[in-house]
Amino acid sequence: MEHAWSDRPYHPRRTGRRWVSGWTTATRRGRLRHVAGAVRLEPVDERNLEPLLSVAAAEADPEDVMPPVAAPAGWSLARRDAFREFHRASFGGLDGPTRTRMYAILAAGEVVGMVRMARRDEPGTVETGMWLGRSARGQGLGAAALRELLHAAAAAGMHTVVAETTPDNVHALAVLRKLGAKLREDGDRVHAEISLDTPQP
Repeated sequence: MEHAWSDRPYHPRRTGRRWVSGWTTATRRGRLRHVAGAVRLEPVDERNLEPLLSVAAAEADPEDVMPPVAAPAGWSLARRDAFREFHRASFGGLDGPTRTRMYAILAAGEVVGMVRMARRDEPGTVETGMWLGRSARGQGLGAAALRELLHAAAAAGMHTVVAETTPDNVHALAVLRKLGAKLREDGDRVHAEISLDTPQP
């Protein structure tokens, strides 16, 4: 894929009871810029969960879109069931048990991937991560989806969005820099932070 959530779409890590992964994008003149047009987000629910699973199974590797599970390799029935349950666990959103809101990414009305935000322990802070199906990569959809995610984060009362990627994920780092993220390298990880209250370059 084209960005951090793309070349390595998921990069999950365990923090307490929830899985979080990283990415962010920016504001302009202190305001979120709502992206009109082909890309929009829909909260993941029973209506779009099966289309999301279909895209994942056809266009992504399991380890890129969900936490590891004890199941046969590939998109086995057990792994598909685990994918469903993983997403259903977050139907409660930021105030639910996982403190995570997942969104299906739609381009021209079709589900092409997922982006999410997970509440951090720091008040007003969420961590974001994303994956896109292979056919949706390289078209700028990741950046557009992240702008929509930032809009949703601000609407939910958040002031900071954080993310993680790797030093060799040059596409993600370029976009993060362009959108004003503060980057900090720590070994094999790069931490990104964007303030939703600060005007961006």
